[in-house]
Amino acid sequence: MGPTIYDVARAAGLAPSTVSRTYTRPGRVNAATRDRVLAAAAELGYRHTPQNRAVAGERHLTIAMVLSDITNPHFFELIRGAEQRVKAADATLVIVNAEESERIEQSQVADLASSVDGFVLASSRLDDDALRDLARRHRVVLLNREVAGLSSVALDTTSGCRQILQHLASLGHRSFAYCAGPPASWMGAARWAALSAGAEEHGLTAHRVGPYTPNVASGGAAADGALRTDATAFVAHNDLLAIGLVRRLAQRGIRVPDDVSVVGFDDIFAAEFVHPSLTTLGGPGAHAGRLAVEMLIDQLAGRARDSGEQVRLPTGLVLRGSSGQAPRP
Repeated sequence: MGPTIYDVARAAGLAPSTVSRTYTRPGRVNAATRDRVLAAAAELGYRHTPQNRAVAGERHLTIAMVLSDITNPHFFELIRGAEQRVKAADATLVIVNAEESERIEQSQVADLASSVDGFVLASSRLDDDALRDLARRHRVVLLNREVAGLSSVALDTTSGCRQILQHLASLGHRSFAYCAGPPASWMGAARWAALSAGAEEHGLTAHRVGPYTPNVASGGAAADGALRTDATAFVAHNDLLAIGLVRRLAQRGIRVPDDVSVVGFDDIFAAEFVHPSLTTLGGPGAHAGRLAVEMLIDQLAGRARDSGEQVRLPTGLVLRGSSGQAPRP
C-alpha cells in the first residue's frame, strides 16, 4: 500500500488536518508550511487524489463496515458501537451487507476500495489468504475473526464454551449436539473446536450436526438432526438457529427444558422474549464494534496500535429458561 496523508504528516512534523488543508484549502496554509508538506510528499512518493483526502477536521474519514448478514440482530450492537466511535472521530461509517456470500463480500470490498480509508470486516467469509492479500493493499480490522498478522477483535471463545460445558454438566447432562452454522464461519469452527475439545473433561459426549443456515427457518432441520443423536442438550451456532430449534421441538411435542435443553450464542435482544427464554453466551458487542473502529483509526493515524494486534473480549453465559436438569433415563 502506498504512502498515506498520515505518513506525510509524520514526515513533515505536522497534523494530518494541516496536510489535508494544504491540498484542499491551500489559501489557509502559509507558504513555509505548504513547502514542508510538498517536500515530504515528494520524498515519500505520495500522490494526492480525492480518495485520500479524508482526515478528521477536513473531509470525513470514511470507514466501511462489512457484515456477513445484516439481518442478523447480533450485528446491531456491533454497528451501534462502531457508529459511536466514528461519530467521536467526526468520520463516516458505510454499512455493507455481504449476504453470507464470499463472492458478494469480495465484490463489495473491491467496489469500495478506492473510496474508503479502511475496512472493518465483521464475521468475514473470505479465506485467510484473501484477507491477508486485502490487508497488504488496505487498512483492515477483523471482527469475530482471527488471522495471524491481522488486527482483530473477537470474543474469548474458549472461555465461553467452557462456561457452557460446565453449565450442562452441572445440570446432569452427559451428551450434547452442536448444530453447526455456515462452513465458512471462523467463529463457528472455533466454537466447535472448543466444545469438542473440552467435552470429555466435563464428562460429556459431543455430537455435531449440520451445517445449517444460521436463521430461525433452519432451526427445524437442525432440531430434527439433533434429535437423532439422543443428546439431552442442543447447542446452536447462534440464537436465531436456537429459536428455530425451540419452535420445532414444541411442534413435535418435546418440552424445553424438561426433555431437552437448548443453548445459543450471541445473546440477541429476542433471546429474552421467546418462550422459554433462551440461555445463551453473550459478550460486549457494542464495545467490540467501538474497539474495532478505534484500532482502524489508530492505524490510519499511525498511532500506537500496530497492524496484527489481536484483542479477545470476555464472554458471559446468560442463564434463562431453555436450559434445565437433564431428563432421567
